[in-house]
Amino acid sequence: MPEEPKPQAQLPPTAEIQSYSLTATTENWFEYPVRAQPHHTDYLGVVWHGTYVAWMEEARVECLRSIGVDFADLVALGCDLPVVELSLRYHRPIRMGTAAVVKTRMADMEGVRINWDYQIQSLDGQELYLTGRVTLVAVDREKGKILRQLPSAMKDALLKLST
Repeated sequence: MPEEPKPQAQLPPTAEIQSYSLTATTENWFEYPVRAQPHHTDYLGVVWHGTYVAWMEEARVECLRSIGVDFADLVALGCDLPVVELSLRYHRPIRMGTAAVVKTRMADMEGVRINWDYQIQSLDGQELYLTGRVTLVAVDREKGKILRQLPSAMKDALLKLST
């Protein structure tokens, strides 16, 4: 006999989501609030797997913005940062209307490879929905080739995240 779904907890008021500031937090985690809207879900009201990847990208870009780095400025340096590896583990589904927090941090830089860690959790931190890692690599936009080293301005900006 299939297990009956647990009743959905009462959603927190919208003001609770808005109270999250978009700044770096303890353990160098940056927190980015999201809410599962109807267009994020499949016909059963469960968040579609690709939505998590979009939220992770948004969180990474906002994390950089929180330290004064506009992603467009990085690209203007002639360097692009495409994703070369993506690893996700789905722990629990997120349902339509659910508010959550995408936590991200730059884990490390290995030459021109930049690793970012992710956790998507409930607002109270009691439910873990997803963990993941994304690896970016610096590419020369004109030549389309992997750079030998990060541009110094980019490296200096990214080092702000590891302090």
